[in-house]
Parts: sequence; structure tokens; C-alpha cells
Amino acid sequence: MDMRKSMSRNPNMLRTMIGTGLTLVLVLAYAVYSNTVDTEYYGYTTTNTEIELDLQENEEGKADWFVTTQSGITWLNLSLDGLQDGMTVRIDASGTEWYYSPLLGSPDADNFNCGEQTTEVSETCEYSSLHESEVESDSHQMTGIVSLKLPIDGLGYLQSEDQTSAELAALELMSDENKTVTWRITILQDGSTIDSTGIESTMNIVTHDLISVEAFELDPIQESVYSFATLVGCFAFLLFLPLLVYFSAKRKHAIDEQKRKDAPEPEQ
Repeated sequence: MDMRKSMSRNPNMLRTMIGTGLTLVLVLAYAVYSNTVDTEYYGYTTTNTEIELDLQENEEGKADWFVTTQSGITWLNLSLDGLQDGMTVRIDASGTEWYYSPLLGSPDADNFNCGEQTTEVSETCEYSSLHESEVESDSHQMTGIVSLKLPIDGLGYLQSEDQTSAELAALELMSDENKTVTWRITILQDGSTIDSTGIESTMNIVTHDLISVEAFELDPIQESVYSFATLVGCFAFLLFLPLLVYFSAKRKHAIDEQKRKDAPEPEQ
């Protein structure tokens, strides 16, 4: 009842709350509209296909293989079995430079890629045509990324004036990343190529081809729900402290009043 009286005696507070709420609703509604109807951003979808390459021996019986690719590649993964501690695995790419880090593909760095330059672990990435790693067990794996321009998850975004120019930009991007690369994989020990007897090698790549280009859109219903939740949260936060002070004061007043009633009357 006291809260109602306070609101009725201070109509400016009520008008301020209503005005602020309507302003927030209008701002959020315009944000949804501008990003849905009049957008300059387009999303392009690509395939995200993993392909196993057919490695060929440079010299029969030697752990020295090669293969040629002509596609746009993001992930590169080499798996080897039958190795020994102290060996060195070398991957040399003729036609491109690529990123390598021991953290790529590691469960200790989930979702890590060398494009995350704001993180400390990204400093471990090296960009070169040739990378080497030391073998520490009979199974060994090297994971790299060839292109950071292609969408690793198969969905990328670009800014363009209209649908036609966006499609052309996406096609140009994909075309620029389609390179002819010859990969050479060598296993060394004490500087010499070892025999391939008992060694199993598998090399996989993830390729990307353009599927579609669509204008970026927001779901009006979903965004409205988020906006309403944000609005309620803001008001709840703004009212929390004043109400806490108000009810604390009421509680203190009630306790003081009860103490006054329970206090013995002074003797006459």
C-alpha cells in the first residue's frame, strides 16, 4: 500500500519508467528491422567435406610420400602408426604456406584455430610451407590449417551492396583459395629417410565448395523475446536496490516499533 502511495505521489517516476521502457523497445525494434530488411551482410554456405588422400611413394620402400591437391583446404590431418621415439616427421607443401601448431586438434585446446590472434595459444602457430614435429610414441599426428579465409565450420559472412555482388564476392573468394599444392611427407631419423616397412600413413583434408549465398536475417520473433527478456532484466536490476533499501527500512522500523512496545514503562 505504501509503495502505491509513493508512486501516486511521484508520477514522474512512473512516467520515467514507462518512457525508458518504450525507448528501449523502439531501439531494439529498429535494430532488428535494419538487420533484417536493409542489411549489407550476407552469409555464404560451403561444403565441409573430409577427403582421404592417396599418398604415393617417391621411392619404393622409403617413408617418403607425395600427393597433389587442387581444392580450397582448411583442415589438414596426417596420422602415422608404427613409428619410434626420436624420429622426425616433415611435411613440405610446394605451392602454399600453411599454419601448424601442436595445439591444433588437441583436446586441451578445444575449438582452437590459428586465426584466434587474441588468445595466448595462437602465438604457438607457425606459418610456413614446411613444418616438422618430433615423434614421442609409435602413433603420431600432425594437424594444420591451410586457409583462414575459408569458413572452417562451412558458414562465412561478407559485406556487399546487393545479392549479385555478394555472390560474385563469394565465388571470387572460393576461386582464390583453390590452389594446386604438392604435399611431401617424409619420416627422418638421424637426418636420413627411414624404411616404410610397418608404417601406416593416412592424410585427410577438409575441402570447401560454394553452395549458396543468402542475406543475413534475424528472426523477429526470437529477437523480440530476447528484447523483452532484456527489458525485464534491466528494470528488475534498476528496481532491486531501491526496493531493497525500502524493505530494509520498513523492516528496521517494524523492529524498532516492536522494541518500543516491549520496553518496560518507567516507574512513576
